[in-house]
Amino acid sequence: MDVSLATFLVFLHVATAFVFVGGLVGRWIVLDRARRSSDIGEIDILLPVADRFEKIVIPASAAILVLGLLAMWAQDRPLFEDGAYWLLASLVLYLSIMPLVPLIFLPRGRVFEAALADARARGTVTPELTAAFHDPMVAFARTYEAVVVAIVIALMVLKPF
Repeated sequence: MDVSLATFLVFLHVATAFVFVGGLVGRWIVLDRARRSSDIGEIDILLPVADRFEKIVIPASAAILVLGLLAMWAQDRPLFEDGAYWLLASLVLYLSIMPLVPLIFLPRGRVFEAALADARARGTVTPELTAAFHDPMVAFARTYEAVVVAIVIALMVLKPF
């Protein structure tokens, strides 16, 4: 069986996407449980688990982009051609997630860390930690991330335009 470079790159791209989505889903489930907890000890157990998923998501997100571009190149697929606009749309949507990191996740993460440190020092879930867990900007960013990932997957599978 002779597997072309293009086929191999597409396979790696898709496999990495599975890892990425698995990491996202795992992180969402664990953070949701931590968000609902009123026990600082349980939160301290759950947050390192969420962090392990985050350590999967971050490199996988970069690998998906690189492997997707390499697969596109190996298949000689153009971004600006009838029937291939789904590639351009997918790329633009995927890249639109990137600014969430410096604009929302990092600054709000620092606020969360400070609230978590205070809650740990007090030995209880504080109103500040609860507020940080329910930050509407972080909720928006997580929802946007999920919607974009779902749309990109649909575009990759359906290739509608």
